[in-house]
Amino acid sequence: MEGGRRGGGEIIMEEENENFAPSSPQEIDNVIQEMLSAIESVAQLGDYRRTQKKECYGLVRRMKLLLPLIDEIRELDTPISETNMTALCNLKKALVMAKKLLKLCNEGSKIYLALDMETVIIRFHAVCEKLSVALDGLDLDELGVSDEVKEQVELMCLQLRRAKRRTDTQDIELAMDMMVVFSKNEDRNADIAIIERLAKKINLHTTEDLKYETIAIRNIVKERGSQSSESIQQMIDLLNKFKQVAGMEITNVLDDPIVPKMLGKSLSLVIPHEFLCPITLEIMRDPVIIASGQTFERESVQKWFDSNHRTCPKTRQTLAHLSIAPNYALKNLIFQWCEKNNFKLPKKDDSATSECTAEQKEEIVSLVEKLSSSKLEVQKEAVRKIRLLSKENPENRILIADCGAIPPLVQLLSYPDSKILEHAVTAVLNLSIDESNKRLIAQQGAIPAIIEILQSGSTEARENSAAALFSLSMLDENKITIGLSDGIPPLVDLLQNGTIRGKKDAVTALFNLSLNQSNKARAIDAGIVLPLMNLLEERNLGMVDEALSILLLLATHPEGRHKIGQLSFIETLVEYIREGTPKNKECATAVLLELGANNSSFILAALQYGVYEHLIQLTEGGTSRAQRKANALLQLISKSEHL
Repeated sequence: MEGGRRGGGEIIMEEENENFAPSSPQEIDNVIQEMLSAIESVAQLGDYRRTQKKECYGLVRRMKLLLPLIDEIRELDTPISETNMTALCNLKKALVMAKKLLKLCNEGSKIYLALDMETVIIRFHAVCEKLSVALDGLDLDELGVSDEVKEQVELMCLQLRRAKRRTDTQDIELAMDMMVVFSKNEDRNADIAIIERLAKKINLHTTEDLKYETIAIRNIVKERGSQSSESIQQMIDLLNKFKQVAGMEITNVLDDPIVPKMLGKSLSLVIPHEFLCPITLEIMRDPVIIASGQTFERESVQKWFDSNHRTCPKTRQTLAHLSIAPNYALKNLIFQWCEKNNFKLPKKDDSATSECTAEQKEEIVSLVEKLSSSKLEVQKEAVRKIRLLSKENPENRILIADCGAIPPLVQLLSYPDSKILEHAVTAVLNLSIDESNKRLIAQQGAIPAIIEILQSGSTEARENSAAALFSLSMLDENKITIGLSDGIPPLVDLLQNGTIRGKKDAVTALFNLSLNQSNKARAIDAGIVLPLMNLLEERNLGMVDEALSILLLLATHPEGRHKIGQLSFIETLVEYIREGTPKNKECATAVLLELGANNSSFILAALQYGVYEHLIQLTEGGTSRAQRKANALLQLISKSEHL
């Protein structure tokens, strides 16, 4: 078993001397106590990272099932043989390994656990293997355990063997989002939508979450002794993107302390928790009480209310009213504490901000009115400005929607002026990045109009239409609407005939839509296979992984397997397994496995193109996921009756 590192990153899984077997009663008690301690500490860990939650709860449940066995062994009066003692030592080591793994999934870097999800899954399999081997090594009859406990252990062994055989548990949508985020060089609004979805999927969308994540990644950097490796740089880049979306300042992970700015010169000073605003985690200058009875910094909670929230930021309960009242008692306590500790509160500088917000709201209201003007130039200028205002500012997107901009913008999507169409569809794309706006835009009937622009608009309008459909398709109901509205054929056409940027927008939209089973058939009927094959031939476009990911989805559909399972495609897959990038090899192996699992003739064809030796090489030097897929393919080859 490979070694690792402690803390927020990899796990230490050391091999100890397997032949050592304590024999004295004290040493036996120590082994029993270590096992109980491992299980008890795991029971107190609480929640786990979303990417490994299912595996964590399954492992914890199995560990708890061992308690009756350990209790009965502890009560034994007879000596324990060397064979059973060795098995108990191995069981202890497996439980300690499990505890370390679960602790990582409880408090480790969420980005690391999502980015290296396949490696972590393999480590769960390794723990199951260790537990299974240790339990198989116990002679339960010799130990004299009860029949009930014996049945429980046998059941657990069966579950562990199933867990070891379980194949891909990867979240394919999460994996694709990761791939797109790291493969694109240009900053597109659609990418911001992916980043926002990623942040929600792995629970990194609040200031507090991101501060803890910064500490976890800093620990990984310090432990590995380098910030230059590709995986660490990817983690830092994604963390900074999450911070940018959340409106946080981007800082150097290593150099900047994870403390409020005003503590720069007094790092040893600990601010009482009740003095910190729950929203910003900064010391409060002007604490106010809201209807839930919770206290916040006035400026922070006012921004929360201005963003159309009607709930308490801390408790999430719906508020009876939005009135705020100064918390003079707490304010006095804060001032007394600052004076006693010679701590200087930061100066308040929010007058310009509030004026700017008021002026901006007035401007947006005026622009929304002008969208319905009878004068073409007035409309054109208004929609252009709304497009710009909605481009990068999350608060603006909410404000523009709240001011009623979505209905007139959707109407402009059918306007007989190419420039207005281009501005309108781009503004809709920008607004759709906000989760609550996606449904509003679809409810106003925007999707058919966007598809019309995708079919006949200017080059830029078509590209932004594809990006808008991608953003809207994050809602499952919109995936269905886009498919039923014949949105897939023009996306396939853009994939075939568009610019490089158009192809990238089309391929991400088509991947998202193909997560829906009915849309897979629509994409196949629209002729998606040929342009995907072309992307595999044109490696310089940099969309091989995206094409293979869609082909993997299509391979789960019978008609898809029929369309893509041609000899020339199998040969192409083998070529990528032989000489592609590590990610290419991983994706190509996954596609071949999906095809071969349903039809052994695909495996036979791949063997004729020399895939066997490349799979052997992949099991030794590929990515974690590629190794798993290659091993599964080799097992499939060995079990096939036709080969």
